Amino acid sequence: MQTSTNQAVVATTARDLIPAEAFAGVVATVLDNNKGMEQAVAERITEEALKFVAVCAKRPSRGLRPSRIVDEGWHALILHTKVYDKLCTSLGRFVHHVPERPDPSRHNALQLEHTKASIQEVGYDVDAMLWLAPADTSIPVAADCEHTPQSCGSCMDGGPN
Repeated sequence: MQTSTNQAVVATTARDLIPAEAFAGVVATVLDNNKGMEQAVAERITEEALKFVAVCAKRPSRGLRPSRIVDEGWHALILHTKVYDKLCTSLGRFVHHVPERPDPSRHNALQLEHTKASIQEVGYDVDAMLWLAPADTSIPVAADCEHTPQSCGSCMDGGPN
């Protein structure tokens, strides 16, 4: 894996960032937290969360934020502390999660667009249906927090860990 912040992430897919058994465990956590969700949806959410963490680690000063759906996958990743720690270590930076209570007045569609563009910049495709505004989504999730770029921990800082 390349460590320069100006290089694309080398993993062919975001799933390659963690072992297959770890990916399955995170998907299971998403499913446990969202009764009735289809396996394929939970896998997509987990993969987008991996992309989000990767771009936060590679572009820490960009002021990035997850959608509420992607945040569900990020929460599941964080619950798998050893997996999350190894992921962040392999990416060269720990990505902190600093939740805020949901507040529709803080939503800024341009921030999500900026995050999606940053994900594409490091070499990943974006699953656009998982990056919608909270009011526009047809995928309900248990995640009950939101993030502004200022609250996203190392997604904003310019220094190492």
